[in-house]
Amino acid sequence: MSFRITGLDAAPFRELHRLSDEALAEKGVRRIRVDARPGAPCRISLDDAEIGETVLLLNYDHQPANSPYRQQGPIFVRETEHRFVAVGAIPPALARRTLSLRGFDSDDMMIEADLVEGARVPDLIERFFANPAVAYIHAHYARRGCYAALVERA
Repeated sequence: MSFRITGLDAAPFRELHRLSDEALAEKGVRRIRVDARPGAPCRISLDDAEIGETVLLLNYDHQPANSPYRQQGPIFVRETEHRFVAVGAIPPALARRTLSLRGFDSDDMMIEADLVEGARVPDLIERFFANPAVAYIHAHYARRGCYAALVERA
């Protein structure tokens, strides 16, 4: 089964990068200088920001569905237009981490969930999508539980 992993669209974050630290703070956003790699996985490029690079840390509504699984949480975004979108490929930030994959049905209810090492992600995606009721998958970084990326059938 073929799958597509997609990073977030950069457009909603463009204006934030232009704001002062004070204006960002009023919105609950922090500008962070990266001091370790891996350490700040960008949700647009789906790769870790480089040491010395500046990223934004903000709260993001990654599961806006009207269900008990509605969720939001912290994410890093770098100033980039390079949005990761690929069929059958695991992006670098996901490949190097332990992930929690969560399969949702068309009513946005979680019906599958498991942990997996980055190198084994395709196997778990295939297993989840073997269930015809799984409409999409959310990948989360297991250690901190933060949203990582959307996985869809390709």
